[in-house]
Amino acid sequence: MVLTLNRGQSSPDTYSQRFIKEEVLAKLKALDNRARRKGLQSLDPSKNQLIPLGTEINGEGRVTKNSYGVFHLAWRAEESGDWAARVNAELDEIKQAIKEAHGTRLRFLIWAGMGGSAEDKSMYQGAGLLRRGPRVYVLDSTDPAKLSSILEDMKQRSKLSLPEVLKSTLVAGMAMGMTSYEPVVNLEKLYGLYEKHGIDSRANFIYMTLPGSLLDQFASARGYRRVELQLDNGNATAGRHSGPLTRGSLYPLGLAGNDLDGWIEGACLDGETIQTAWELASYLQTQADAGRDKVTLLLPKSWESAGVWTKQDFEESLGKSESSGIKIVIGENVKLSNYRPPRDPKQDRVFLVVQRKGGAGPDPRKVAALKRAGYPVASIQIPKGVPLSGYMQFIHYVVFGLGYLRNMNFVTQPSVELYKAITARIHAEANQAGGIRQCESWKRFQAPGATLRYRAGVTLHFPFLAGATVNTKDAAAAYAGFLKAQTESGAAGTAELTFFGDTRYSPAGAAVRKALDRAAENVFRSRLKIPVDVYEGPAMNHSYHEMVIGHGGCFSTILISDKAASLPAAGYTAGYHMAQFLATQMALAERNRAVVAIVLKDLEDSTVATLGEFFNQVAKHLK
Repeated sequence: MVLTLNRGQSSPDTYSQRFIKEEVLAKLKALDNRARRKGLQSLDPSKNQLIPLGTEINGEGRVTKNSYGVFHLAWRAEESGDWAARVNAELDEIKQAIKEAHGTRLRFLIWAGMGGSAEDKSMYQGAGLLRRGPRVYVLDSTDPAKLSSILEDMKQRSKLSLPEVLKSTLVAGMAMGMTSYEPVVNLEKLYGLYEKHGIDSRANFIYMTLPGSLLDQFASARGYRRVELQLDNGNATAGRHSGPLTRGSLYPLGLAGNDLDGWIEGACLDGETIQTAWELASYLQTQADAGRDKVTLLLPKSWESAGVWTKQDFEESLGKSESSGIKIVIGENVKLSNYRPPRDPKQDRVFLVVQRKGGAGPDPRKVAALKRAGYPVASIQIPKGVPLSGYMQFIHYVVFGLGYLRNMNFVTQPSVELYKAITARIHAEANQAGGIRQCESWKRFQAPGATLRYRAGVTLHFPFLAGATVNTKDAAAAYAGFLKAQTESGAAGTAELTFFGDTRYSPAGAAVRKALDRAAENVFRSRLKIPVDVYEGPAMNHSYHEMVIGHGGCFSTILISDKAASLPAAGYTAGYHMAQFLATQMALAERNRAVVAIVLKDLEDSTVATLGEFFNQVAKHLK
């Protein structure tokens, strides 16, 4: 890969030679070899800088997990040479089992997972890698609307009854945390549907997780097939590092008929390419030193779906420090009027342009305009024929490089664990109190002094926003005031608009997403000149939430519909989903992060239109 750097107003790079002088790649391989040969007990975090960066360490200072599998899986794959054949053989067995059990072929794949266990599948789908084979659905939410919309789409496409659809479906559950409960929620409801229709589901379910985890307890009790995540049978990857070389990444690609040999080969980077990745990490660190830590990512058209995956890899890995962060800005069109001038002391952007030789890339005229204006721009030229796996592995090395320069562990995600713990407490309280709306936390959320209604159907809630005071009954004016206070004080330099609901398969949710996309442009980018993330919860909590809560500097707006979805046929209600909605705000508040919520009466067209009007009024107040 070829890296071209335009430094803008920044000082020269002082970091990249460290990776050569300190022989980082050789030390990585030596550490991995030692861990495999002599075990984790041989690793002393006080004697090797790399150990605290890429392992999990308990309170006694002992290594409990080596998480450098993100790199050594490529080295093991090269040594073995048979991983592609093994995966294809395993997939043939799974398809044959469904045929023998139900006399039907495999038509659908539902992948149940969160964050890193799901984002690569969404990326592959957007990149056109899953067009053949069974149709793939990513089930990464506990909103019943998502599962309901998936099942409805499967029936419409196949013209089959639900029982016949279920027989021809493979359900894959994946969770790389011991306490990840979301996949269990969804698998439990799907299991109930199979039971309701008298279908033996053992041939239809597989799962990938840690022994003894919540997912393992649920699935093993039902006789489902446990699949080792790694082909070397190890446990050395975090969820976001499961792509591109674990079974969790290779199974969907193999079912779609992709060339797995070429995919695996593409992820085996040579030393020169790895050093290029570390040169990019050094450039980004130099920019961050100068206050430019908002990396605006411009991807080629064919790989635009890699935006969220890339964002998660950086932000969940490097979001732990309040003093240093790195925000990956995605989904933007280059528009110089939305940016501060290059010489403005508050200009905090750097641009990362990814181009594929022979393919349509970001608009070269706009990239040239950025360079002429004096913005810092890094360009990566990916050679023709390099698969997406090569880009993924390259980004993993960039992220590690930044972790190395910052002396920061790049595999743990403590803030994600905080939100999960709060969710569990609220869910347990709801079960005892008779429902989520009977919980003390919900009553606090509904406190009269911290709510303002905007017309019919849209209500602003701010009980978790520290120091929030309003002298108006106009919800739009109050929201604009919160934004002004946070951005003008420098407390917030980014924002997020996160809808707790399905925006991928549900038409109503897709309409909400469009309204939020418009708000992102009109309110945050053009008026406030700050980047904004528009995404879906709770998937966000398992992807870039680490940066939002750990590093801070973000103004969070969390949205949900008060008319909760349900799937009666599966006994699926939105109680856990609403607990996650509350827990997200409470986790942010616990870390003194700015957060407000907007509750929609329902998802009818008129209500979504009112939401759009609300943000239009906010924009006018900011003008």
